[in-house]
Amino acid sequence: MGYLAIFFNKLVIFWDKITPMNDILDKKNRSILNFLQSDASISVEQLADKVALSRNACWRRIKALEDAGLILRRVALLNPEKVGLPLVALVQVKTNRHEAGWLDQFRTAIMDMPEVVAAWRMSGDLDYVLRVRVESVAGYDNFYQRLIDRVPMSDVSASFVLEEMKDTTALPLL
Repeated sequence: MGYLAIFFNKLVIFWDKITPMNDILDKKNRSILNFLQSDASISVEQLADKVALSRNACWRRIKALEDAGLILRRVALLNPEKVGLPLVALVQVKTNRHEAGWLDQFRTAIMDMPEVVAAWRMSGDLDYVLRVRVESVAGYDNFYQRLIDRVPMSDVSASFVLEEMKDTTALPLL
C-alpha cells in the first residue's frame, strides 16, 4: 500500500507539471477561492479536506492562483464599529479640471488620506466617488476640510449610510 501511495503521489506531481492550467478557474480552483474568500486563515490541510485534494495538490493550486494574480493578498477584515469608525460617507466629486496634473494631485491626496477606503473614477454626471470611513459627522467635516485644502474641485457632496445592508469583499465565483 505504501508503494502505491508513493507512486500515485509522484504521478499527480508529474501530471500537474505536464498539464497546463489552461482554465485556471476550474471547479476545484473556484471552490478553493470561495473558501479562502470566506476565511483566508484556514489551514492548507483543512482546505484540502474541504475541496477533496491532497495537501500538496491544494498548496500547489493556491500557489498557482497567487502567481497568476488571482489572489492579491490575504488580510484581516476589521469590525468598523469596534475600531471606532462606524460612519460611512459616499462622497461624490465633480471637477472642471481633467488634465493629468490635477488627476495626479487628486490621486495623491486620496492615497494620503486613510479615511478613503475606496475610490472610483466614474462615467456620467459624477467624476469620482469615494467611500470614506470616519468616526462621526464631525470626523467627516475634518476630512472634507483637509480634502478641499489639497485639491480644487467644483462640487463635493456626501451621503451618509444609515444602514449597511450588504458589504462583502467576496467576489461571486459561481
